[in-house]
Amino acid sequence: MKEHTIAKIIQVDYKNIYVEYYHTFDGCPTIIFLHDSLGCVTLWRDFPKKLSEATKCNVLVYDRLGYGKSDAMPTHKRPVNYLELEADFLGKLLIQLHVKDAILFGHSDGGSIALITAAKYPDRIKAIICEAAHIFVEEVTLRGIYEAMDSYKKTNLAERLAKYHGDKVECIFKAWTETWTSADYKVWNIEYLLKEITCPLLFIQGEADEYGTLNQVNRTINRVRGKTEKLVIPNIGHTPHKEAPETTFEAAKDFIVKME
Repeated sequence: MKEHTIAKIIQVDYKNIYVEYYHTFDGCPTIIFLHDSLGCVTLWRDFPKKLSEATKCNVLVYDRLGYGKSDAMPTHKRPVNYLELEADFLGKLLIQLHVKDAILFGHSDGGSIALITAAKYPDRIKAIICEAAHIFVEEVTLRGIYEAMDSYKKTNLAERLAKYHGDKVECIFKAWTETWTSADYKVWNIEYLLKEITCPLLFIQGEADEYGTLNQVNRTINRVRGKTEKLVIPNIGHTPHKEAPETTFEAAKDFIVKME
């Protein structure tokens, strides 16, 4: 076993993207962690490395454009299909880093990106673990976003986010909130893509998720064509790996090990 670690800025489509790539296990799959709408590499804490060690898989974590240590977004204005475009970007990143047999572990926006990527690039995706992914827009999602907007105005949320995103905070917050609450975005829906997913899927969601109902879980697993498992964790919200770390970790580990 020889560890090869990349923790640096790389260029993809002429954009500077921060990646951490731990290639420890030759010939083994790579777990790719995809953060949420306000997340970044750092906010995953030690979860990726722990899962790597427990499953004997390599790990790739990166900051999407606009987040963490990657370049800023050129504008906070996003097209309705921005998550589909992020999946295309991930497809290019996989090719550039020669990653095959990827296991996508995505949270929230990252979970949606994972589903889209598996639908569009099935030859490179071995499995998906989704946490609180969205496949369509719900009223509860919008209520949660409006509450976050209120919190952004009235608390030190912006200051706390600046620890991870620096001066990019306002841009990413607007990108998230203004896109999802726009009239155009209400029709966003990726259910038509799900039938193209043939790899195994584990969908994890908090029973009290403030951004989505269990319809997101059930309608996803009813439409994909691969083997599916779901884990609904009681008494937690939108971030299972943070609110119920042991339960989430064990479920992800068992899913990957069983698949191997």
